[in-house]
Amino acid sequence: MARTLKLGMSVGYWAGGPPPGAQEAVLEAERLGFDSLWTAEAYGSDALMPLAWWGARTERMQLGTSIVQISARTPAATAMAAMTLDHLSGGRMILGLGVSGPQVVEGWYGQPFAKPLARTREYIEIVRRIWAREGPLEFAGEHYRLPIEGGTGLGKALKASIHPLRPEIPIYLGAEGPKNVALAAEVCDGWLPLFYSPYDEEGYRAALAEGFERPGARRTRETFEIAAPVPVIVSDDLDAAIDALRPMYALYFGGMGAKSKNFHADVAIRLGYEADVATIKDLYLSGKKDEAAAAVPARLVESLALVGPEDKIRGELDAWRDSLVTTLLVGGDAATLRRIAELVLG
Repeated sequence: MARTLKLGMSVGYWAGGPPPGAQEAVLEAERLGFDSLWTAEAYGSDALMPLAWWGARTERMQLGTSIVQISARTPAATAMAAMTLDHLSGGRMILGLGVSGPQVVEGWYGQPFAKPLARTREYIEIVRRIWAREGPLEFAGEHYRLPIEGGTGLGKALKASIHPLRPEIPIYLGAEGPKNVALAAEVCDGWLPLFYSPYDEEGYRAALAEGFERPGARRTRETFEIAAPVPVIVSDDLDAAIDALRPMYALYFGGMGAKSKNFHADVAIRLGYEADVATIKDLYLSGKKDEAAAAVPARLVESLALVGPEDKIRGELDAWRDSLVTTLLVGGDAATLRRIAELVLG
C-alpha cells in the first residue's frame, strides 16, 4: 500500500569546504516542510559541528547524523554530544551511527576494526546507559571497559552530570550488510542505508525481519524508520542525468575500500551486478576512472536514484512509496529542493 514519504535534506560531508548556499538551502528545506536535516563525516569535515551550526537557525526539522563514526569518539563523548544537541534543539536530535570501513577506522582513527557488529552493539548499549542515568557507569565488555583496567588505577565510575532532555534519543544505524541491517532492526530505532533499491527488497526484508524477531527487539517494522539517501536529478536529458551520477557510483563501487573488501560494492553485487562491479573495480583501481564510470550500468543508476524528466520521476516515486523506506534523503541548493518537494510532497 502506497504511503506518504517524508523528505530529509542531506548536506553530507564536504569536499573542498562548506557547500555554498547551504544555510539558505537548510532554511528553504524547513519552509518547504522537510522533516529532517542530516550531516555526515568521512575523514575531513565532521558531522556534529555543521549540524549544530546550520540547525541552530531551524525550529522544526529533526537534526540527524548520517553518520557519526563510532571509532572517531568514545561512547561517552558521543552520548554527551547527542545529549547536548538534543537540549539545544529542543528535543530534535537523531543519532545516526556507523562503523565506516577498515581503511578509515585503522588508517585514520588508529582503532581496531575487528568484530564491528559486536563493537557496535556494546557502543550503543553504553550510550543508552549514559542517557538512562541509573547509576555510575560500569561496563565490562569485550571492546569497551569502563572504568578502564590498568592505567593509574584512579579511574572512577561516573554518572552523567546532566539529565538528558529525552532519555530515549533515537538511534539509527548506517548499515549495508545483512548482519548489520539485522542488528539495526534489533537494537536501533531506524536504519540509514547508503544505497537502496525499491525494486529489489527481499534481501532487506529478510535481514530486517531477522532483527525484529530477536528477543528484546526495540521496534517492529511498523514503528521502524528507514531514511535512504536518494540522488535526484530532474532533467529532460535522461542520458545526461545518468552520466552525472556514474562517477559517484564508480567511486563507491570501484574505488572505496580495498579491492578485496568493499562494503559498498557488495550492495551492488547483491542486486545482481557482480560482473559489472568486477569491471568497475579493475578499471578504477587501474587509474581509469572515466572508463570505470562509463561501465556503471544505466539500469543500476536508475534503480538507486531518481533521474530524468518529471513525469518519469513521478511514476517511479510509486515504487518508493510502496517500499520499506519512510524518508528520502535528498540534497541540492534551494531551487533544487523546491523542485524535489513539488514532486514528492505535492
